[in-house]
Amino acid sequence: MSEQTTEATATANGGVKKTPATFRAILGEKIGMTQIFHPKDQNLYGVTVIQAGPCPVLRVKTAASKDGYDAVQLGFGTIKDKSRNSAQLGQFKSAGVGAQKYVREIRAANLAGLEAGQTVLAETFKTGDYVDVQGVCKGKGFAGVMKRHNFKGLPASHGASDKQRSPGSLASRRSLGRVMPGQRMAGHLGNVITSTIKIEVVSVDAEKNLIYVAGAVPGPRGGLVTIYETVKNKKTRVDVVRSTIKKDKMGNIIKAAVKPGAAKK
Repeated sequence: MSEQTTEATATANGGVKKTPATFRAILGEKIGMTQIFHPKDQNLYGVTVIQAGPCPVLRVKTAASKDGYDAVQLGFGTIKDKSRNSAQLGQFKSAGVGAQKYVREIRAANLAGLEAGQTVLAETFKTGDYVDVQGVCKGKGFAGVMKRHNFKGLPASHGASDKQRSPGSLASRRSLGRVMPGQRMAGHLGNVITSTIKIEVVSVDAEKNLIYVAGAVPGPRGGLVTIYETVKNKKTRVDVVRSTIKKDKMGNIIKAAVKPGAAKK
């Protein structure tokens, strides 16, 4: 009976078996930024456009199996078969999907109803949801301490010459006489995995699989990002309804003055 219900649901969704509503994660590609009006408060928001999904479920790992932990493998983007080896092609074939450009593993606490062959769509998230977006930030190359760690710099007067942007002293002279681990110095900046926490989903285009999130997200245009339900306690936006009743300083309700010519009740 459950198989018949699943097949009927897939037929109603255009032949696509969707993941359960409890699974709240999806892969996407950062397209760029634009401005749109929020459908709730009608304010103009600067948003990032993300091509989110469709992401097929390639494999479901469980703690009871030989894997030893709960996770879901998602694929995103299409690629030619010659770009993948035989082992990867076999995994794609067992899941009933073509060769995927990206394969990422996402830890999940609740695996109920998840199985290989299902698809995660952008409509998993709704307007007003708070999400965390993870990606690889832009690489800036070798950077000095002022750009990398926001150092103030040395004085630019009294014969400072070209030492304004230097880091200053690095280590002690007497006791240890060495540079301690973790010392803030010049070095490689960027090109690391970073996350933007609790940003709002302003709009979702289910037909084109586009998600519009408020503000900026890590990575360049065309970069891979992962969208999760936020780890913060507040998961969705709650609009505060302001009361229209006016009160004075003592808390007494101020009655509106009767307009001239209006009938008294």
